[in-house]
Amino acid sequence: MISNGQNDPSVKGIDISITKLVPRNERTVAKKYRQRIEASLRAVGLIEPLIVFPLNDGYEILDGALRYRILLDLGVESVPCLIHSTRDGFTGNRMVNQLSASQEMRMLRKSLEELDEKTIANALGMQSIGHRLNKGLLDKLHPEAVKAFNANKINLQTAKELINVKPERQLEILQLMESCNDFSTTFARGLVLKTAVAKRAKASSAKTPWTKADEKKSQLLKKLQEAEQQQDFYTGLYRQYTTNLLKLVIYVRSLLNNPEIKSYLQTHHPDLMRTFEEILASTEG
Repeated sequence: MISNGQNDPSVKGIDISITKLVPRNERTVAKKYRQRIEASLRAVGLIEPLIVFPLNDGYEILDGALRYRILLDLGVESVPCLIHSTRDGFTGNRMVNQLSASQEMRMLRKSLEELDEKTIANALGMQSIGHRLNKGLLDKLHPEAVKAFNANKINLQTAKELINVKPERQLEILQLMESCNDFSTTFARGLVLKTAVAKRAKASSAKTPWTKADEKKSQLLKKLQEAEQQQDFYTGLYRQYTTNLLKLVIYVRSLLNNPEIKSYLQTHHPDLMRTFEEILASTEG
């Protein structure tokens, strides 16, 4: 399967008169999405060429019909294209994953290292990108929470939940999430709800999780209690396993320290003898 045609050695690039291009399929997209693509084309030009196939006296567009329509409206005369060697075997790259809010925020912050906000906003068809950067959010997070966010352990919504408590409480919540291996926003919100008033951050004008309906609070606290019970269960199970293993090792060692029993096992049950020896070797290794 070819996703865009650019890595196929049988595909070659050429500038083609826009009058010779004919879309294979028309796409119906939201006005906002079209405006964003148009803004990008105006700001940085055509980054990804159209994929076309020779047909009659012109070229059929296999991928890029929307870009073609926008370029046509902009009055562009020729378009960079990649000529594909087959028509029916082509599959356009339609399975593009959308960026999460966290990924978009990191991408924009990275872009600001080389471009100014206005240039980026114009390329994305926006008036401003300030609201997408969540300025000030990271300043309110504990350094460990910032690391977790940058490592994609917690998402943007979880980070927003954490700023409702003081930094030292944020660290405690992160450690609890680590121990339970649960980094979900729901779990974080439950831990925030359980936070003592003294450890909560100063309330802003926006609604905070603990001002929500009592029914919502009860559901979140129930989930938190279930998670704590689950953690206690597995902790107890591990302790019991460790205790039983220790008892087994002591029992096996006492058997093998008895010359008569050891001799009997070697003669009549060599497989069992090897198993006992492996148990001792693994614990002593």
